[in-house]
Amino acid sequence: MSKPDIASLNHSNIVDFLGSIFERRGGEEYLGEPVTMGEHMLQGATIAEQNGQAEEIIVGALLHDIGHFTSEFGTYHPDDTEDRHHEDAGAEVLEQFFPSVITDCCRYHVAAKRYLCATKPEYFKRLSPASVHTLELQGGPMNAEEVTEFEANPNLKEIIAVRYLDEAGKRAGMETPDYWHFAPMVQRMVDRHCGSCEAG
Repeated sequence: MSKPDIASLNHSNIVDFLGSIFERRGGEEYLGEPVTMGEHMLQGATIAEQNGQAEEIIVGALLHDIGHFTSEFGTYHPDDTEDRHHEDAGAEVLEQFFPSVITDCCRYHVAAKRYLCATKPEYFKRLSPASVHTLELQGGPMNAEEVTEFEANPNLKEIIAVRYLDEAGKRAGMETPDYWHFAPMVQRMVDRHCGSCEAG
């Protein structure tokens, strides 16, 4: 499947565009973890589905790291010398097509790691070596003021759920369905956003 022009994305083709990313780039390395990028996101969504979690959480887990493919969204340049903040890169695209709960699961999944490390010390033990390394680059555990601000997010419960799935989705050899298994759920989230936009 070829890559469409970013400017041509709309509510009718965003689901296929995201699927094309999984097909074209899902096999890329995931920051030294024992799974690929695609496997990581599909594992999170699969675990959520197996546990009977809400579709918002399943889709949030499926798409939370989509911003790692920053060159898909026109934000990457070969001369970059700083982190592109993949959580923001992904959220900036998703917010055009998805309800805030899905966008927030992407935008704040890094912040959720910092939050959980600050409020639940035992959570740190869940982190892989690669995740411990990136924690330091991302600012370490939140301070009290940051915790209070973070807890005010109306989508806090879903964001935290996706963060736990982020840590869980790193199992070498785990079998999952492909992206297209989840595509109808993804489309329902897009349709919900589109409906709320029309209502507004």
